[in-house]
Amino acid sequence: MFEGQEMFIKRVIPCLDVHEGRVVKGVNFENLKDAGDPVEIAAYYNQAGADELVLLDISATAEARSIMLDIVEKVAEKLTIPFIVGGGIRTVDDVRDLLKAGADKISINSAAIENPQLITECASRFGSQCVIVAVDAKKREDASGWDVYKDGGKVNTGMDIVQWAALIESQGAGEILLTSMDCDGTKNGYDIELLKAVTDTVRLPVIASGGAGQMEHFYDAIEEGKADAVLAASLFHFREIEIMELKKYLKERGIEVRMNENE
Repeated sequence: MFEGQEMFIKRVIPCLDVHEGRVVKGVNFENLKDAGDPVEIAAYYNQAGADELVLLDISATAEARSIMLDIVEKVAEKLTIPFIVGGGIRTVDDVRDLLKAGADKISINSAAIENPQLITECASRFGSQCVIVAVDAKKREDASGWDVYKDGGKVNTGMDIVQWAALIESQGAGEILLTSMDCDGTKNGYDIELLKAVTDTVRLPVIASGGAGQMEHFYDAIEEGKADAVLAASLFHFREIEIMELKKYLKERGIEVRMNENE
């Protein structure tokens, strides 16, 4: 690989939304259904060509509790790929505990909204590369832009997504994980307009989340939305799309992805 080429490689990332110790998937953040055991699913993705794995404890913040470290430890044992963990993170000590439990990166959402300085503190202590800020955004009814939500998509902060993304970057985050609440679970495609609004604003890598339903949607998020990584959940969990088949498709369409060494 040529020096500098690494930055152009696009990543494919499965996401485990965990509720009460089980992987779940819903539509528009609601109507959750069981998708299996997080440890077993993580082990599968580690062998299936995933570039990274995200685990989000989706009810930790709303239930005002810390993330389940025992699950993080068990999942981390199965992985040789980078492991991103989020949900219920409120302090620098929480981040330290997760990194000690086996996470490579952490994802903060509500706590960053309530205290943007937390982003800077975490980046200073552990490095920007460890700090991802997850953003849940929903289009305003007048279509004038997108509002940022917190507490698992339950509370509208009234903040504009573009302004928040710029602040996230200025506070020292390493990446943004951007979820469209409108598209989440619909399988109608990522919100390309939302993606472009953020990728045109920041120089940070942006992970696209919410809405993938077919291979073309991943291509569109990268090519049109300028996403650096594409994330999906149920499509991968229920084997509607295999990760390596998706990578082959993307590669055939001119997208740089990491294939197996023998390919």
